Amino acid sequence: MEYQSYLRDGVDYIINYAPKILIAIAILWIGLKIIKTFTNGIDQVMTSRGIDPTLRPFLHNLLSWTLKFALFIVVAQKVGLDTMSFMALFGAAGLAVGLALQGTLSNFASGVMLLIFRPFKVGDFIDAAGHMGTVEEIGIFVTALRSPQNRLIIIPNSAVGSGSLTNYSNADKVQARLGIGISYDANIQEAREVILTELAKDKRIITTEDVEVHVTELGDSSVNLSIRFWVNTDDYWPVFFQNLENCKVALDAAKIEIPFPQRVVHLKQS
Repeated sequence: MEYQSYLRDGVDYIINYAPKILIAIAILWIGLKIIKTFTNGIDQVMTSRGIDPTLRPFLHNLLSWTLKFALFIVVAQKVGLDTMSFMALFGAAGLAVGLALQGTLSNFASGVMLLIFRPFKVGDFIDAAGHMGTVEEIGIFVTALRSPQNRLIIIPNSAVGSGSLTNYSNADKVQARLGIGISYDANIQEAREVILTELAKDKRIITTEDVEVHVTELGDSSVNLSIRFWVNTDDYWPVFFQNLENCKVALDAAKIEIPFPQRVVHLKQS
């Protein structure tokens, strides 16, 4: 009968292909275990060798997915699939997906460039794509920053790589600049001496570099001074804020006015 023919064909199919499927499943299971063990071992080697923390997650993911793809090809061959046709299909699908995910691929390419040229590394304090923070991770597609307010900021790598970037941690020392305005009636030299005397009290300011106070602008209601000095990178913000306050207090004590914006209006009588 016809159903018996179908039954025989089904039994023959199971007998012929069941061992291949079971072997393929076993290869897949064992292969994934081996890949996980191998990549974990590579992580330990990279850690012991002192490989930059910036590179370790990227290399781990790249190696893991490459090995998994190779394992998938082996399993497909064991089942009896035509891998050449599969590769052609995969290539066509990859092209279609690539066109649909141009932004994602752009992020990937930018991530690779960031890891190659390394304009910053994990732990650096940077200003990128309009955000400031400490770099926590440089991933394949995104860069993670931790802001001074302890917020996690995720930025696509394409935005980081295509815009301007400031790295505040790539030098041992940086120049701090404070801006203070004094009254037009004030003595500029006296104000300069008051400020320099106040700055000399802060031992965190590097004395081997110039400490300068210059007039930078004759504003609408004040003579604007630029105060410049050098500090160690880690001391920048504490020294900046403390001396901005100290200079204000010192100028007040010296009776040197820091004016607020004002406008004089003359009325003409008709």
